[in-house]
Parts: sequence; C-alpha cells; structure tokens
Amino acid sequence: MVKLELQIKAELTNVTDLKPASTDHCWYFKIQCSSCREVDKNMISISAEDAGQISGSRGGANLVMRCKFCKREGAASIVGNPEPYKEENSGSFAKVLVIECRGLEPVEFEPRDGWAAKSTESNDVFDIDLTEGEWYDYDENASVEVSVTEIESRFTRSN
Repeated sequence: MVKLELQIKAELTNVTDLKPASTDHCWYFKIQCSSCREVDKNMISISAEDAGQISGSRGGANLVMRCKFCKREGAASIVGNPEPYKEENSGSFAKVLVIECRGLEPVEFEPRDGWAAKSTESNDVFDIDLTEGEWYDYDENASVEVSVTEIESRFTRSN
C-alpha cells in the first residue's frame, strides 16, 4: 500500500484556511491503474464518507474500482482529515490530503466546488467554487477583494 499526499499551490488574496466546506466533500481525480498504467478517461470521485468492500478481503476502502483495461481491482482511502491551505503557503505547494492506495493511484486533481475559506481581514467565511480554476469575491465588511487563483496540484509519496 502506498500513501500519497495531494499538495496544492494557489495564490490567496485576503483569505486563508482554504479547505473543503464539509466532511463529506467529494474529491475528483483521474486514476491510473498500477498494473497496466492505463489512466481512466473519467474523473472519479472519492469521499471519506464512501465505503466499498475490497474483493477477497475483510477490509473496505472509500473507493474500490476495477481497471477497465486489465480488470484488476484497486482501492483507495482517505487518511485522516484534510488540512487547510493557509495564507502563509500562498504560492507554494502544501499538503491538503493523504490517500492510501492499493492497485491504483491518482494522477490528476480537479478542485471543483464545495470549498470554504476565511477572510484574513474580517473573519467572514466564503463558500468557494473552484470549478473554473479560480474564484473572486468581495469582502464587504473589510472592503477588500478576496480571491483564490493560479491553482496547481501534485502528488508526492507520504511518510
């Protein structure tokens, strides 16, 4: 089993603590089979609330799927809670999620919707949709622009 960290990099303007708005947040990934190395063309969703049974095992996982090409089964589970992306990380990669994988691995991430962040000026919390790859709003209480832009992601091996 391999543990991978999803790390993101973004430019945050007047916001901090970018994180999923709820515990049942759906994360969207392109998945690669570890056996045949084929990448599924669809984005696959995984949530910490999902539960699937692994064939021939007593264990379960948040995502259990068969490769469409070689038919091998793979599984992935979210480990722990997501970590917020903070203002001090702006412009740098930082871990937001750990995924434990067996027989598959994520190779691409789409943030989509269901995010939240807190204003650094007024402590207002904003609901954020990152489907377009960026988000802009205005914090009326502090009279400042707030935004999340230039989102990038990568996967690294976790300790």
